[in-house]
Amino acid sequence: MKQQQTFSNVGMCLLSLLVLLVAASTAHARSTKSGFQVDSEDGRLSVPELVSKYGYHVEEHSLSTDDGYRLTIHRVQAASYTNGTVVLLMHGLLCSSADWLMIGPGNALAYLLANEGYDVWLGNARGNRYSRDHASISPDDDNSFWKFSWHEIGRYDIPATIDYILEQTGHRRLQYVGHSQGTTGFFVMASTRPEYNDKIIQMNALAPVAFMGHMKSPLLRFMTKFLKTLDILLAVFGVGEFMPNKPILHEIAQLICPPNSTVHINMCAHLLFLLAGYNPSQLDPVMLPILFGHTPAGSATRQLVHYAQEVLSNRFEMYDYGKLKNVLIYGSATPPEYDLSRVTAPVVMYYGMNDFLATPEDVNRLARKLPNLKRSVAVNDVLFNHLDFLIASDVRHLLYEPVMEGMASAEVVD
Repeated sequence: MKQQQTFSNVGMCLLSLLVLLVAASTAHARSTKSGFQVDSEDGRLSVPELVSKYGYHVEEHSLSTDDGYRLTIHRVQAASYTNGTVVLLMHGLLCSSADWLMIGPGNALAYLLANEGYDVWLGNARGNRYSRDHASISPDDDNSFWKFSWHEIGRYDIPATIDYILEQTGHRRLQYVGHSQGTTGFFVMASTRPEYNDKIIQMNALAPVAFMGHMKSPLLRFMTKFLKTLDILLAVFGVGEFMPNKPILHEIAQLICPPNSTVHINMCAHLLFLLAGYNPSQLDPVMLPILFGHTPAGSATRQLVHYAQEVLSNRFEMYDYGKLKNVLIYGSATPPEYDLSRVTAPVVMYYGMNDFLATPEDVNRLARKLPNLKRSVAVNDVLFNHLDFLIASDVRHLLYEPVMEGMASAEVVD
């Protein structure tokens, strides 16, 4: 048993190192080339502390899902706010509501939207540092807490969050912005609970992830092969939580990813490029310690396993429990595919030509499946990658300003 436990610890440590870098690639890092100087201490602050520090109004709200998970979401408003359009921003894998804030006022999407008068809400999926709670199950003592993938996030968390926000604000509909897993969850919701399409003014999908058959990252391709057997290890060793938030990562990042180094010699930067795509001109090492202060924010291991299944099957399908259990749960040996024809909400997609994780080929395949796709936009930078959607030096000009223009043109009297 001791040898088995040692194997588990070593394997999980190696996998954790890789996924820590994945989390960084789906999170954010900001460059001072944009003119904003971030504070290295921002990596040590919680979301409410971070928002308050920069002079914005912040609220913390708690809500419950139909299956008992307790989520904490954040509300951000400018000082001059007056009942504007509601927008929900949903983060990616292993991340949190901090995704939309770390690059600071004048750059981060949450602040830019607040400055334009939006009522900004930041979601947090079950299992991350802000939503690690349940009505009857302890995340520390009961591994059943972690028996979920991004299917449950789309099936339960996002609908509950939307309902809560609309009830609190008195609005009938809202704008939705998702990055990476934040788009996956939306497509799960809109296809399995299609009544929620009517509650969306427009879905703004940044680096949309549904199909993953053309995923290009060599590191993730290797990890995907390992993840195929991870469910068996979980059953043996009971490791359901993956990469919880640890403050020490901020300190480690300052040592091994020095913020005063250049991108060309920064080890963390090069590993991120292997995961997300190579675009050194858009990454400032100054942001790496801040990034690792907030990310990883924690998740269930099944979320990673589910994505690995997507890569291997080249289908946008429900969780694969194995043939026997699939028959018991789904009535078929293979998991059913999500019916994207039921996603009737207006969708605008933004993708990077050099995105290793949401490749143009897979995004184009998704585009052909959506019945109400308004536009599919390639960001005007041939090297734009998965990481750049949240941390690129020019992300405001290249992405956020066009996104906000598109949101404004789609809005209706609510």
